[in-house]
Amino acid sequence: MHNRTVITFGTFDVFHVGHLRVIERAAHLGTRLIVGVSADALNMRKKNRAPVFSQAERLAIVGSLKQVDEVFLEESLELKRHYILSYGADVLVMGDDWEGRFDEFRDICEVVYLPRTPAISTTALIEKIAGSGLIGMPGAEPALSA
Repeated sequence: MHNRTVITFGTFDVFHVGHLRVIERAAHLGTRLIVGVSADALNMRKKNRAPVFSQAERLAIVGSLKQVDEVFLEESLELKRHYILSYGADVLVMGDDWEGRFDEFRDICEVVYLPRTPAISTTALIEKIAGSGLIGMPGAEPALSA
């Protein structure tokens, strides 16, 4: 495979197997994988809620994956073109829930939309955990923050 830099973006909150699968599949599309992790403030604007894990924790988690060569903090959705160009990305990878949304970047790189892992979402996980009664129970907090 010739040298290709792949870039992808996400919040990567409450890291789960769906996140891992998209990173693994993105890594297979090139020789170098760069991941933009949404800043806490950006997540508030996008999803109207703070992430469970801080941007520093999410950067550390994603950056520790063997498939990831470099992580950076994504401050703004409007800066995607800048990020693609500044990292020299040949391929932009996004989940297929964003299908068509990033086609405007086809003038500077290949754009690939990957299918999401079925029945897995951070929002659903957060709702399941919140509904389980585990949050707020004595002794539950250290296990969740460890």
